[in-house]
Amino acid sequence: MSAERKLAAMELAERARTASRALLASSSEQRARALRLYADELESRHVAEAIAIANEADLRSATGKNAAFVDRLRIDEKRLAGLARAVREVAALPDPVGEVVERSTRPNGLQIQRVRAPLGVILMIYESRPGVTADAAALCLRSGNAVLLRGGSEALQTSSVLLEACQRALEKAGLPEDAAQIVPPDRQLLDEMLQLEESIDLCIPRGGPSLIRFIAERSRIPVIKHYQGVCHLYVAADADLDLATRLAVDGKAERPGVCNALECLLVDSRIASEALPRIGEALRKRDVELRADERALKVLGNAAIPAAPDDFGKEFLDLKLAVAVVDGIDSAIGHIARYGSRHTEAICTRDGKLADRFLREVDASCVLWNASTRFNDGGELGLGAEIGISTSKLHAYGPMGLRELTCTRFVVRGDGQVRK
Repeated sequence: MSAERKLAAMELAERARTASRALLASSSEQRARALRLYADELESRHVAEAIAIANEADLRSATGKNAAFVDRLRIDEKRLAGLARAVREVAALPDPVGEVVERSTRPNGLQIQRVRAPLGVILMIYESRPGVTADAAALCLRSGNAVLLRGGSEALQTSSVLLEACQRALEKAGLPEDAAQIVPPDRQLLDEMLQLEESIDLCIPRGGPSLIRFIAERSRIPVIKHYQGVCHLYVAADADLDLATRLAVDGKAERPGVCNALECLLVDSRIASEALPRIGEALRKRDVELRADERALKVLGNAAIPAAPDDFGKEFLDLKLAVAVVDGIDSAIGHIARYGSRHTEAICTRDGKLADRFLREVDASCVLWNASTRFNDGGELGLGAEIGISTSKLHAYGPMGLRELTCTRFVVRGDGQVRK
């Protein structure tokens, strides 16, 4: 059986590698046209009907899962329209492939350019978010990369319909269907694929600790981790409490199941007696369960429950929020260093110097002053779209858009120069 899986993995990877060479020969307009055709497919009646049937089947299989999990899995008409719109937006983005980022002429007359090029074949691994199938395919194809999409079994029906629509669009545009392929959700097959460093150039896992750990331990392919988002908001002693309340509610309650959602509220001890009741009441109105440390619990009383030891550092992805009282910015930065995941961290303060220190010393892919953690998003940061949010520092840190799906290489033009 393992030999069969090894052969299956090699076949998928080699087909993707062959397709990636065809993408190198394609034009920017051809790839953009493929994405416009993909958006047309997603807006068509037959795809909408197929998605409705497939997503209903996936949702039935998710019976018993929490509301945030079901929300991540659901693709309704509005979200399908959003996927089509996002694909069309990616098609309209400037193509990074071929961009000259540096140029110089050497004393011997050699003309040196540093030029953006596709990475090649990308293995994308993710859980319970079928929309990632469309987003990742669009971004990889626009940047000239072939992509292998390994979603979770819980979203397989929906993801398959989305991928088939993409492959039809590729065929209409004269590009190989194998430029975007689904990898069956088989752990042993994935294990075999992770050994194929000669065929696959990059692995991008998005998911929880167990998935990231498995990939990091097993992969011989370079990995960019898109780890869990344990995101904090520190409310400083001088904070505007109306603003702090808005940031906390938006960060936690609008979409609790996304990676840039707020997971821990840190309140300065000098303002805790006033801030916690006000912020806590607003959060409770949105059905958020507050899990407070001992000091916060004394202020919140019956409005919160005692935090368990592992509530700090946990990505709830649900209407649950850890709350702690801290003694100033040193304590806040120390807490984040201990429990954060280098994803997104925010401070609410009127003090520009205090904010500058937070922004400088907190290690995260995105740090914010008086803004919601929800803004760590490719679209919101001006990238147009993202394949995910990297918590690794090599080769990208933060949201990965089209440019982050390319590398740079040297192109040298001469007229007969040789080294003596």
